[in-house]
Amino acid sequence: MILLIIGILIITLYFYGTRNFDYWKKRGVPYEEPLIFFGSNLKQFINGVSVSERFAALYRRFPGERFVGFFEGNNPATLIRDPELVKHILITDFKNFYYRGLNPNRQAIEPLLKNLFTSEGDVWKLLRQKLTPTFSSGKLKAMFPLIVERTEKLAKLAEGMAETCDELDIRDLMARYTTDFIGACGFGIDSAALNDENSDFRKLGKRIVNITKRDHFVSLLKRMMPVLCKDLHFMAPEIENKTVSIVKQIMEQRNYKPSGRNDFVDMMLELREKGKLVGDSLEHRNPDGSPKIVEIELDDQLIAAQVFIFFVAGFETSSSASSFLLHMLAYHPDVQEKCRKEVDEVLKNYGGKLSFDAVKDMKYLEMSLKESIRFLTSPGFLIRRTVNKCTLPGTNFTLDENMVMIVSTEAMNMDEELFENPEEFRPERFNPENVGDIKKCTFMPFGDGPRSCIGERLGIMQSLAGVATILSKFTLSPSRSSLRKPRIDPMSTIVQTVIGGLPLSLKRRKDI
Repeated sequence: MILLIIGILIITLYFYGTRNFDYWKKRGVPYEEPLIFFGSNLKQFINGVSVSERFAALYRRFPGERFVGFFEGNNPATLIRDPELVKHILITDFKNFYYRGLNPNRQAIEPLLKNLFTSEGDVWKLLRQKLTPTFSSGKLKAMFPLIVERTEKLAKLAEGMAETCDELDIRDLMARYTTDFIGACGFGIDSAALNDENSDFRKLGKRIVNITKRDHFVSLLKRMMPVLCKDLHFMAPEIENKTVSIVKQIMEQRNYKPSGRNDFVDMMLELREKGKLVGDSLEHRNPDGSPKIVEIELDDQLIAAQVFIFFVAGFETSSSASSFLLHMLAYHPDVQEKCRKEVDEVLKNYGGKLSFDAVKDMKYLEMSLKESIRFLTSPGFLIRRTVNKCTLPGTNFTLDENMVMIVSTEAMNMDEELFENPEEFRPERFNPENVGDIKKCTFMPFGDGPRSCIGERLGIMQSLAGVATILSKFTLSPSRSSLRKPRIDPMSTIVQTVIGGLPLSLKRRKDI
């Protein structure tokens, strides 16, 4: 009798754990074979790769297909391969794809995930409208003196390290530079990250990108059982508590009023002084079809979430981009020399001083930055979730409501059908005369459409300023520990990190 019960239980569990696994087969769509209960969610762990690499591998397995299927647990999901379909999802039919999809349970959103990047619907729309002016050209220009101060510190620190070390981790150096800058322009404080590896900001930044087994386990549970795991937080307690504590202390010091520092916290406090965020709803309609008017309170929790994403996006993506460009320049001395000559010439035109306008004139350096980002895109994939049922154009396939959609930007950037000789490092691809040859929605390091990264220009600006500072004083070359193709940490999730950093040899220029 006991064996019979056990047998029935096993059979029941099997059918429950595979209940949707014929979804793609019934529809004649090529798909990745799932594992019972987990679907495709264990692929990255089985293969020992990052989330981005896992989706890139799925992309490459199905050449010629416009889209392919996989499973998030028992739920069918789609990886989009065709740039025209990507454009449709991100831009043309945005009204059906505006969910980012990183909150599996939209009824129970943890505090730090109420930020602009991961929030959804009306909260996202109102935040986007109100925060966009924060990144205007005028605001960025006003921030630039803070960048100059940090580049001066960067140059001094790099000089000391170059004199005493035969190699240094350029990834760590640029992370300390960007963390220090974000501390200044985001929080109005000197984070001391450049000179103190153990500063609170640097430790917080390291923990955010250092994905642990706990983080992966919680993510897996929440994706597979969002309702049952609604009280589990993606963000580890030490990240959430530290961030909220820092933001609260800063606001208390300012008596919850703008201080005149013109940093990001000030901008958020100024926004709150104007009252509730009010605007047309993205999600709700009046009987006549017009959008309802919605409003949200900009409370302490919502402010902390915005400051959190400003910190994360500002330091991590920029430090990744700038350090990997320096890595690529070390292995391509001809490109390094072109960049150095341009930097020298531009700085000479501006009296030897780095400035907002000087950085804008470094066209070849910016082309090189974009080309290096193509080689290492962080994050290496985009995610959306369907708002309503809808049919993909040019197909007879109807997407279900709330279906996850993945775009592998990493795979597209290295697809020879989209980029000629993709393994060749060639900044000229991004020359204004050639950029028209790049198909729309194939190079998207900052996303595309209404949900593209709001801080793209700030990220590029601080990255170029840091790289220009290094090139103006040093020559880069591979060191004894350098790897031409650095290994991606398999624990990486949204942000891609490299194992062992990016060691390089830094030598003081003899011609200055």
